Amino acid sequence: MIIKKLNLQNFRNYERETFEFGEGINVLVGKNAQGKTNCAEAIFYLCTGASLRIRHDRQLIRRGADCALLSAETECRYGKITLGAEIRENKRELTLNGVKVARAVDFLGNMKSVFFSPGELRIVQDGPDERRRFLNLSISQTSKSYASALLRYNKILDQRNNLLKERDVSLIFDTLPVWDEQLARYAAVLIRSRREYLGRLAPYAADAHAFLTDGGEKLELGAEGNYPGDEEEIAEKLLKELKNAYERDVRLGFTTVGPHRDDIRILIDGNDARGFASQGQTRTAALSMKLAELEIFKQLSGEAPVLILDDVMSELDLTRRKKLLARTGGVQCILTCTHAERVLYGKECNKIRISGGKIVR
Repeated sequence: MIIKKLNLQNFRNYERETFEFGEGINVLVGKNAQGKTNCAEAIFYLCTGASLRIRHDRQLIRRGADCALLSAETECRYGKITLGAEIRENKRELTLNGVKVARAVDFLGNMKSVFFSPGELRIVQDGPDERRRFLNLSISQTSKSYASALLRYNKILDQRNNLLKERDVSLIFDTLPVWDEQLARYAAVLIRSRREYLGRLAPYAADAHAFLTDGGEKLELGAEGNYPGDEEEIAEKLLKELKNAYERDVRLGFTTVGPHRDDIRILIDGNDARGFASQGQTRTAALSMKLAELEIFKQLSGEAPVLILDDVMSELDLTRRKKLLARTGGVQCILTCTHAERVLYGKECNKIRISGGKIVR
């Protein structure tokens, strides 16, 4: 699975540029604030339909322009695929092989990618919402049923929360069971999928962490919360928890039970990484989780995703740079840095120099 060509028009600081990538390591090199990360972001956007850096798509449009256009020519085991996006102030249009995609969920997963940057330390350092976002983006790339269930769950959750803000308490208690039945059904899909995904992720992450630290530390991942059994059993247990939380939910004005409150347990040598890990340990743990994601995509789809490493090498010591590069074998890698010769150590690569939102040829 590789990206061959990327076309950008009025995206971030790019007026109009075309990038051509090779199968191995592709290095976007240049000074800071020239557009390297913007190019990496565009690739991830075309893979997932989402940006890891912003919440509103209009921020992706170049200043002074009406819309941004992105397209990518890709190759996977099933043949060539063209992905496209037209982003305007209040809407966007996604296309697959030139045909408009009606649902964003159908755009997901046609080109898979794993993105890592210094900002991804949030997975370990920040609150549970960052870890849920990691799970949601990762699982959605390999499971359209998960992506659909997540979309429906969030819509029903919003409606239930709006109901909880009503002043008529009797109306709330009469109506809650209707929403709970639907909420529990989709929640069960999310909980089971996350449990299975973490079951796959944990050993790969532990292996990657042991590799990066020369066996000096042990990384453990697990789901916080206890929902064993199949989807029907999960839904049944969740319905009981929702009912038991009625008074609390009405008092607080929002739903306090469900997968929107889930978290991942991250332990380094038995200690909670969120409170005790150093900056270096946090970086290694987050990178290990991303390398594990890479292995899961290989396992589930039968081919490697695109690996995007944005300004990662400058944050690693020499030993871990070399170890990370050793893990990129057989994977198309898009790597951004300021000095390619300082991070590649003689490895062959396709080098693309960027300055002021333009490719320097």
